[in-house]
Amino acid sequence: MNTKIIQQLITEALKLPTNAISYHISQQLAAMYPDKGLLKVSKDSFNLQQYAQQYAYAKLCNLQDDSHIYNEILTCWDGIENRVYNYAQNAIYKVKWQAEELDVLLMSWKEFNCDISYYWILAESKELAKNFFTAVCDWNAKIRNEILVFEYGRWYKDSDLFESIQDANFENLVLPSNLKEDILKNLKNFFTSGEVYEKYGVPWKRGILFTGSPGNGKTHTVKALINQLQKPCLYVKSFQAPYADIVSIRQVFKQARQSAPCILVLEDIDSLLTNQNRSFFLNELDGFANNQGIAIIATTNHPERLDPAISNRPSRFDRKYHFELPGILERQAYIALWNDHRLRNTEMQLSDDAVNELVKLTEDFSFAYLKELLFSSMRRLIIARPSDTITDTLENIMLSEVAILREQMRG
Repeated sequence: MNTKIIQQLITEALKLPTNAISYHISQQLAAMYPDKGLLKVSKDSFNLQQYAQQYAYAKLCNLQDDSHIYNEILTCWDGIENRVYNYAQNAIYKVKWQAEELDVLLMSWKEFNCDISYYWILAESKELAKNFFTAVCDWNAKIRNEILVFEYGRWYKDSDLFESIQDANFENLVLPSNLKEDILKNLKNFFTSGEVYEKYGVPWKRGILFTGSPGNGKTHTVKALINQLQKPCLYVKSFQAPYADIVSIRQVFKQARQSAPCILVLEDIDSLLTNQNRSFFLNELDGFANNQGIAIIATTNHPERLDPAISNRPSRFDRKYHFELPGILERQAYIALWNDHRLRNTEMQLSDDAVNELVKLTEDFSFAYLKELLFSSMRRLIIARPSDTITDTLENIMLSEVAILREQMRG
């Protein structure tokens, strides 16, 4: 690329009305390089920086900024990781890929309060440009030790979310044994039976709905399933976007079909659906499109808010599992598991009598309230212990915390 001309092109383009920028750049590049292969591609599936970073060590893809032109790089601070990172907004890259050389232009601007970004790939031939584009997109489409999250109308990969659920498994999931076993068996059989479904002409798709009041294990079960089944996971936080919800819904199901076999999680589905987007959602769920290999796991605390077309039609969610408040056996197992794993061989470990007493006193407690009881009691003891005059035990503190939490439950 002629850097002086390209610099002028970028400056001119960014002065245009936003709906004219993309066309102007495409037109000018095609006119300047009629013998080259030119592709305009969306940033959504073409993460050039991550691809280059992954393959740089093997010298399969090398990415260099064009030093003869001003590249607009936004420097950001990640307060969680305590690190600085750079984010390219407008830039030109020289790419060496499999012994070939390409030029890539990145342009960004705002349109209707949306961040718009496009890449233009310039290569010796159209075929080379397409092959490079395909390689990058194919690599980006794969989900590796991360969860693909949909929010604000776009997908992004979240490795931190993936790491945060690694402790969830069926060994530390306390549920009635028949419920736990049925859920796991159902989904295991689904993912291992694709050929059988195809043989008998049965659509290879699954819809599972978890219902029940908050704090009774629905989310923990979803996390444990993701870890146990080892399939790509797509997690939808919201269908809301600056544009129409139906565009978001289309994007979600399109990505799920590309990632299949996969798990598509719709947490709090009653909050995701509205009167405006429900019909379109139903069409994507079981209309003419092929949803082969997709297991949809939806959760709701309020099944009464769901349209009967969703909750009562088997072809959409063909298995419904209700998560009750933990009974005496589940409370016993939960407190004992906590006592054995978190408190064993510490001065806080509860006696068998204390565990049994807590089980009796916590009737109608959800797992969330049981967890709060244990954590809040430990916090009180930790705060109190520095004083030599404190003689309370964890058992005594827990008994008083039960009364506090029960009052809180009553509202």
